[in-house]
Amino acid sequence: MKLHPLGDRVVLKREAAEEKTASGIILAGSAKEQPQLAEVVAVGPGAYADGKRLPMDVKVGDKVFYSKYGGSEIKIDGVEYIVLGQSEIMAIVK
Repeated sequence: MKLHPLGDRVVLKREAAEEKTASGIILAGSAKEQPQLAEVVAVGPGAYADGKRLPMDVKVGDKVFYSKYGGSEIKIDGVEYIVLGQSEIMAIVK
């Protein structure tokens, strides 16, 4: 199944959570903090304003930081994705 977001929405695939701390302590599953870093896997066509479609600032393959409580989590074919509006993306990692 392939996701195609509408409007200015973006589909992200979250990076894996850290397995251990900087000091080498291995984290249990419940102690791992979910990262706010993700890869863009699909981008909508953009929102309309004044009858014109606005271009998207992100593209497929970009690594981005997103709002901690932003978006909706969905699971398709055993893979977890986050769908959110472009405005909930805080930065692109270059």
